[in-house]
Amino acid sequence: MDIIIKSTLNTLQKSQYLLDKLDDAILSNASVPPYNSSIGSHLRHILDFYDCIINIKRDCVDLTARKRDNKIETCCDSAKDYLLSLMDKLSRLDGNLDKTIRVTDDLGLGKTEILYTLSALLAQANSHTIHHYAIINYILDRLGIIINDNDFGYNPTTPKEAAH
Repeated sequence: MDIIIKSTLNTLQKSQYLLDKLDDAILSNASVPPYNSSIGSHLRHILDFYDCIINIKRDCVDLTARKRDNKIETCCDSAKDYLLSLMDKLSRLDGNLDKTIRVTDDLGLGKTEILYTLSALLAQANSHTIHHYAIINYILDRLGIIINDNDFGYNPTTPKEAAH
């Protein structure tokens, strides 16, 4: 298995660990300012990003065509099912990860197409996931919830003495 796939699965396992510690009320709690987003909305966003990658068609990925299933944001069991399905598909992702693909995204000025390699898109997805884990960590802190993972939301390149 490619190192990028292994890293991605390792990062996504933190979502499973998190979901095992939460209930539906905490998952969907959107009371933390200033954005009033929920842990579930961030997890759904993360998983939708990977779903777009998994559903590559003719070497094209459209990151603006996300599912946005509200049940993933509000139900731990639905989120776990979605997560495990995506992790299974990612673990079976085969082919040349260095092939060029066209990625459609909206960077703020409307949809645009960008050339990537599949490995570069997966690396971006992994960093994107860690970024959202950091936001989730802020929400957990405001809700008074502690998870026992000192690396949750920290990029692996963050110096340990600065991170803790």
